[in-house]
Amino acid sequence: MNIIHKLTLRHLKENRRRTLVTIIGVIISVAMITAVATLGVSFLDLMKRQSIADNGEWHVQYKNVTAEQLEAIEEEENSKNVILSNDLGYAELEEAENENKPYLFFKGYNSAGVEVFPVEVTDGRLPDAADEIVVPEHLLKDTSVDYDIGDELTVEIGERYLEEESILLDQNDTFQDERLQIETTKTFKVVGIIKRPEWEPSWSPGYTMVSYIDQEEIAATESVNALVTLEKVNKSLYKEAENLAEQNGIESVGYNDELLRYYGVTDNGNLQTTMFSLAGIIIAIIIIGSVSLIYNAFAISVSERARHLGMLSSVGATKKQKRNSVFFEGAVIGLISIPIGILAGIGGISITFLFINSFMEQALGTTEKLAIVVTPASIIIACLISSGTIFISTYMPARKASKVSAMDAIRQTQDIKLTAKGVKTSSIVRKAFGLEAEIGMKNMKRNKKRYYATVFSLVISIILFLSVSFFTNNLSRSVEMSQESINFDISVGSSNGDTSEFESLVQLEGVTDYSIQKNISLTSLIEEEKFPEGLPALINQQQIELQDGRYPYYVNFYGLSESSFKEYAAKVGTDWDAYQDVEQPRAILIEDIAFQDFESSKFIETKSINAEPEETIELLFTNYETEEISSLGNVEIGALTDEIPMGISDTAHLGGIDVIVTMETLDHLLTGQAESEVTSSLYLNSSDPMKTQEALEEIVPSSTYIYNVVQNRERDEQIIMFLSVFTYGFIALISLISIANIFNTISTSISLRKKEFAMLKSVGMTPKGFNKMINYESIFYGLNSLMIGLPISFILMYLIHLSVRETFEYGFELPWLDILFVVVAIFIIVSSAMLYSISKIKKQNIIDGLKQENI
Repeated sequence: MNIIHKLTLRHLKENRRRTLVTIIGVIISVAMITAVATLGVSFLDLMKRQSIADNGEWHVQYKNVTAEQLEAIEEEENSKNVILSNDLGYAELEEAENENKPYLFFKGYNSAGVEVFPVEVTDGRLPDAADEIVVPEHLLKDTSVDYDIGDELTVEIGERYLEEESILLDQNDTFQDERLQIETTKTFKVVGIIKRPEWEPSWSPGYTMVSYIDQEEIAATESVNALVTLEKVNKSLYKEAENLAEQNGIESVGYNDELLRYYGVTDNGNLQTTMFSLAGIIIAIIIIGSVSLIYNAFAISVSERARHLGMLSSVGATKKQKRNSVFFEGAVIGLISIPIGILAGIGGISITFLFINSFMEQALGTTEKLAIVVTPASIIIACLISSGTIFISTYMPARKASKVSAMDAIRQTQDIKLTAKGVKTSSIVRKAFGLEAEIGMKNMKRNKKRYYATVFSLVISIILFLSVSFFTNNLSRSVEMSQESINFDISVGSSNGDTSEFESLVQLEGVTDYSIQKNISLTSLIEEEKFPEGLPALINQQQIELQDGRYPYYVNFYGLSESSFKEYAAKVGTDWDAYQDVEQPRAILIEDIAFQDFESSKFIETKSINAEPEETIELLFTNYETEEISSLGNVEIGALTDEIPMGISDTAHLGGIDVIVTMETLDHLLTGQAESEVTSSLYLNSSDPMKTQEALEEIVPSSTYIYNVVQNRERDEQIIMFLSVFTYGFIALISLISIANIFNTISTSISLRKKEFAMLKSVGMTPKGFNKMINYESIFYGLNSLMIGLPISFILMYLIHLSVRETFEYGFELPWLDILFVVVAIFIIVSSAMLYSISKIKKQNIIDGLKQENI
């Protein structure tokens, strides 16, 4: 170790407080970078494991391959494991009780497939022969079928095609006007019962029956799907797969895009750019905050050592030696801070994971736990970024140190080069606040670098806190808005118009209120004199052509059960008996609506239609297959209201109306094709929504859609909490760096001004005047940082508002409580730093202060 390095180490030891603050700042920044890298890797690992749990572990799929092509796939160098699967086809289920799920769907896997794909056995075992099969338990629950282990079933298997077209349908296509073309007959033995596979959508028309594919028995004329797990997963897999397919005549290649995305491999360049951009932005913010602290610490160090470095220069120290002295100081701090920072980052994120794992499953809907994953790459990246941050922070001070001449350094004239104009202040300052305020302002102008460093740290803290808290508040408000119009706890939906199954459900324990409905979308031609305010402007804007002076309204047509309609009529204040005659149908219309006028940026409340009771509207049904429009008849308006029935959460907007009738009236009006378009719904309020949902899931068919509003509301709140843990933790750490920077800058600045303070006291400044000067300096720091930070924060908050407004419409409001908190916090931080620094020199002797040299 040379003499320059020894002197540098002695300087670090002599200035323990500043060295400790710098080390703590570097530790925090390294910990944050490590935490972000570890969080990213761990979260990707969670999503990867969840994707495997849901859809199996495979990367590339070769469709409809022969035995010869399969051999080529297995011999490919990068193939680790080959899973065979095959969609054998559909068979009619004679005992089907759900007209939208009338099939058995047969899917086969080889031994690797049944191990990899998420198939959970509840009784028996998985198949290991081509004539063996497992049955899903939701088939046994939904139907009168009673398959036991050991039973045999013989089925005719075929493919589904659209009735009028030769379009092949699969499990992702709902049951529709179709035909089943039988291709083969097979006999299977039941060897087990499985839970409903995660990869079977609720709308699938077939119950999934899993069989076995024996690779040795694949005939030359047969074809299967080969799903390959790769040894090395990188972006070259796309090119390799295409080449393999081309060389062996394989017609179709697919990829497990979701899983590959979590490996960081995607052929979507935009998506990859977005992923890296988000990570880059977070790390850039950390680096900016860290550099502002570390750079300032080294700049102050060089300033303190300026005379010392000048003396070294006068006795022969070269520019390189002086520059390397600063770099060596950075290296020493880095060697101490980086290992501690990495351990602190991993430890901190581990504790965070322990806290958030308790509600992770609800927040993200995952079944896997978030686990710490530390990779060599993430540690190396954290070390490189941290080392780069320290290098950037030391580079400018090092260059400055190398250029200091011996004479300037000894005279200490390099830091402060002033002109009278440079420190000139307004006469208003002295008149309004006194001489002490003027001296304080002149000092900030005299030490601009330190002033800018302090203000920058304060501004960063202001912007981060306000923008992130505004974003979190907007998330909470958006969740509230999405739920505020929902007046039920649970909805049960069916794609057919049959409501008979709902009658028993309303008797479940805990149900406090219910509404049974049918619904269909219709149209109606409305005369111009009935147009509400705003509709003519909308018609002109969209250049819609009227039909014989009438506008085609869309109609949400609802039929309520007797009890539900009777309760609703009572709320509206109309006699429900007047709506019982289906031959002379009457309806209740919801007339009050609200919409956003984008041109005036106003939220406008108006009527859906200018109509009166006893007027009639014609209901029209459009057959979208034939584009034929037919009249279903007229309904008389019995009442107009702003009351919304239970279950209707999304009322019509401008150019539409909600029409409410009895269910008997709806059934009477709808005929032919219109009947098949009706959907039915049950809406429930419950004293225990979770218990009611569990009871419903045990009773209703698996194809019935159950939506628990309470559960989803809680999940949304959990997501916001999940985000808040990380966002506010992130703010707290950045603020720690900023506060450390502020304390370091101000306390060092005060320490270097001992001689100045002694001179002021020697010419008559009283302790009261001295304190007044310091207080004004604190106020100026706070005011200037707020004057810069608040406008930038307002701009960022408005940009966040604009992005959220794409989905949710509400006015822009500033978070005044958060702003007040920031204002108070800024002055507390600055004042605390000032008071702490002054306390260190308060008792100094004037003579000693005048004799002080900054070495």
